[in-house]
Amino acid sequence: MSEASVSDGVVTLSPLHVDDSDAHLAGEDELLVRWLDGGPGTRAGTAEYFRRCMEEWAVCGPLRAFGVRVGDRAALAGTIDLRFGMPGLVPGQVNIAYGLYPAWRGQGLATRAVDLVCRYAAAEGTNQAVIQVNPENLGSAAVARRSGFGYAGQSPDGDGIRLDRYVRDLRADRRGVVLP
Repeated sequence: MSEASVSDGVVTLSPLHVDDSDAHLAGEDELLVRWLDGGPGTRAGTAEYFRRCMEEWAVCGPLRAFGVRVGDRAALAGTIDLRFGMPGLVPGQVNIAYGLYPAWRGQGLATRAVDLVCRYAAAEGTNQAVIQVNPENLGSAAVARRSGFGYAGQSPDGDGIRLDRYVRDLRADRRGVVLP
């Protein structure tokens, strides 16, 4: 599947596009920078990253970056991405990373987005999803647990930082799922 949109009627996930850059930058706050982005975004840097995301979609690459969209106007509420073949994963696993902008937090939208992206990953043939969370990021860990992920211990990331690892079996998600 080269590009897909998936929705539960409240949240819609669709591929990020360069024209999402301004909305992303407007929503970026200290928590996104700390836990997800690694540093404040710039217009040029964000547009370049979103261009790379579009290129990955075009070739079914290992990165599938979605915008988390809400409402009739599909307002960009955050991002969620899948990374297939990432270091530290075994074949059949995919890493999930997500972040919502401040105005959209605390409404259950991240949990919905994780459930949707798991359905997408399952339809792509993935057996297991992994969420890696800094132990201090209690909100992200709570999303993982609410989304049916179980704690699977700690492991270091590429910089040696210990991350809590949550895992969800996706084989049940694959049953009866048809995506465009």
